[in-house]
Amino acid sequence: GAGGAHTFSTCPKMPKEVKPKKSTKPAPAAKAAGASANALFEKRARNFGIGNDVQPKRDVGRFVRWPKYVRLQRQKSVLLKRLKVPPAINQFTQTLDKNTATEVFKLLNKYKPETTAEKKIRLKAAAAATASADKADKGPKPLTVKYGINHITALIENKKAALVLIAHDVDPIELVVWLPALCRKMGVPYAIVKGKARLGAVVHKKTATALALTSVKKEDQASLNKIVETVNTNYLERYDEIKRHYGGSIMGAKTNARLARLAKIKAREVAAKMG
Repeated sequence: GAGGAHTFSTCPKMPKEVKPKKSTKPAPAAKAAGASANALFEKRARNFGIGNDVQPKRDVGRFVRWPKYVRLQRQKSVLLKRLKVPPAINQFTQTLDKNTATEVFKLLNKYKPETTAEKKIRLKAAAAATASADKADKGPKPLTVKYGINHITALIENKKAALVLIAHDVDPIELVVWLPALCRKMGVPYAIVKGKARLGAVVHKKTATALALTSVKKEDQASLNKIVETVNTNYLERYDEIKRHYGGSIMGAKTNARLARLAKIKAREVAAKMG
């Protein structure tokens, strides 16, 4: 109107007519029918938020406070991988293959020394023979596996040992670290096998650092010769090569990833300089 006056319409605006959208979803009748068919086994998604469903079982081994001996043996195994291991110690990782080791233990088990009970029976019989003034024929000395590090050292030095077997997991390693060098010097066949518990079982002990065979029966001679030939190929003849081979220097996944990243950056810089 005149004089700059504004007029406002008091008539309310009519809302726009909203057309119903055509639904592309199938009719819910079918869904309802399916749900009613399986009413007992209704699927309910779990909610693992705070204060809701019980958390699932997870592997928490990484967060466990392990006993000290477990931590020590794990740290030792990691250190042996990371550090540069000298050949004298690294040679104990090169053990006899499974098939040959099976043959070796099959032979050793034929020459097990007598148990404490068997020795008791033998001594009783010998005492009874002495008491009755009957000189029982002792017969030839039985062929058995020899054990005990001092005994085996003496057998090697006198070249009486036909085959020496050394455990790979002796701790402290200094007990046997010099044994391969002595065997090589004396020309005695030797092999490094897994492990001290398995060697100990042959001689009725918990563990044994090394075992030796001096001689065997005629029927087992061919088997011994075959084993000696195999171990000589793997150890005595390769001694100089083994003596030069260092072990360890195996880095972890994180270190390898970091080194790879640095190498990539360096390669990029060289390419930039060249280009």
